[in-house]
Amino acid sequence: MSVLWEPPLNKEAKRWVDIARELNRDHFVPLAAEIDREQRYPWESVEKLAESGLTGLLVPREYGGSGASLATGVAVMSELSRACASTGAIYAAYSLGSGPVIGFGTEEQKQFYLSEVVAGRAVSFALTERGAGSDPAAIASTGTPEGDGWRLRGEKIFIGNGGASKHYVAFVVTDPEQGPRGISAFMTSLDDPGTAVTKYADRLGLRGARTSNLELDTYVPADRLVGERGRGLRIALSTLNTGRVIIAAQGLGVATAAFEHAATEATRRRTFGRPVIDNQGISFRLADVATRLSAARMLTWEAAHAGADSPRTRALASMAKLYASEVAKEAVDLAVRVFGGDGYCKPNPAERLYRDQRILEIYEGTSEILRLSLSRAISDAAGSGLLEPLEPVATAYGHRAFA
Repeated sequence: MSVLWEPPLNKEAKRWVDIARELNRDHFVPLAAEIDREQRYPWESVEKLAESGLTGLLVPREYGGSGASLATGVAVMSELSRACASTGAIYAAYSLGSGPVIGFGTEEQKQFYLSEVVAGRAVSFALTERGAGSDPAAIASTGTPEGDGWRLRGEKIFIGNGGASKHYVAFVVTDPEQGPRGISAFMTSLDDPGTAVTKYADRLGLRGARTSNLELDTYVPADRLVGERGRGLRIALSTLNTGRVIIAAQGLGVATAAFEHAATEATRRRTFGRPVIDNQGISFRLADVATRLSAARMLTWEAAHAGADSPRTRALASMAKLYASEVAKEAVDLAVRVFGGDGYCKPNPAERLYRDQRILEIYEGTSEILRLSLSRAISDAAGSGLLEPLEPVATAYGHRAFA
């Protein structure tokens, strides 16, 4: 019996997790060190994801996917990231890019773009800009009417699967005078003249995945608008809400791998004539990581089951992503320490996990932004009486002791 809490998976979810584990054993684990070392996008891994049905896992059945629940996606994401965090990042980009189409696309858009996702041809999410990362309302890219369509202009950065994807959902300002309500979402493609990948990032971790910039000076027809004009920010935030749960699951996978390496090495490695795990400085930290990792799993599982977008769902998604990413940081730090000097050197998996973890506290909402969002939610809840304490408390100035 595992010391870690395990989610109560139904039969269908177990089947998908078993598929992920088989792929991990046969393909992703053997490739993990190589693609990290060479910073090589693993097209062969994408092919395996598509052949197994995982690229279309969250795509509704009527569009060729499996129509699995977000909870099933979380279980699969955690398992993939446990084997190879780069593969997990590739998988996460599929779900993030397809999210706006699934939730807000027209029937024609769903039929076309979701079939592309199921076939393994990713759609990427193009929101972030140099001056608009944590503040998506500050994007400067524009969409202006031109003929029967729109001219999109601007530059997007840090696009997951950038360059590996053919299709992109780009967020641009169409009504500047409307502020955040003037942002709209459009589909564009590398086949469109003026849509081009211009730069690939040389990254610290997740080196088998791909991140790029996207230059836009392109015309798109009117039917490329995703959702309603002026609702782009809502589409983006709703998609990021789900994305945070997926990235929380990536954190769980990285944390689990680090914990398993640390616990195994602590029982194997001996210092002062006994296993390292007999040292309470190590064993107590292992106990803390096991406890917090189990708690992070429970929180992420609850966030995955929260349902439709709501203040409660947004808060749980933020909590899960925040906590899971920081538990992963604690776990990878412990793994490096348990391995000692070996944990600091390539090709030790603890060294790779240490680098892979760092982005988890940055993308899909930095830890600082998530804390800010949660603090505002707490303020709103307290101000509306939702956090009213059971026992009334007299104000200090009205108390006899201060008279």
